[in-house]
Amino acid sequence: MDILLKVLLVIFSIALIAIVLLQKGKSAGLAGAISGGAEHLFGKTKARGMDLILQRTTVVVAACFFILAILVAVFAK
Repeated sequence: MDILLKVLLVIFSIALIAIVLLQKGKSAGLAGAISGGAEHLFGKTKARGMDLILQRTTVVVAACFFILAILVAVFAK
């Protein structure tokens, strides 16, 4: 059981890294953070298409990663 949880934890961690790297950046460096930050904060642009799928997948994979990390820590004792 312990080995299975650790293998799943490694798989979910690699998947989480890959999904985060597939997403495009929200700002273009410091200039984008200063000038374009207000547009993203107060703008009404919603994520559509692939961006929405990647955002939802990131949330699901991250939640599974945290649950598995807690389970591995509990079973390690």
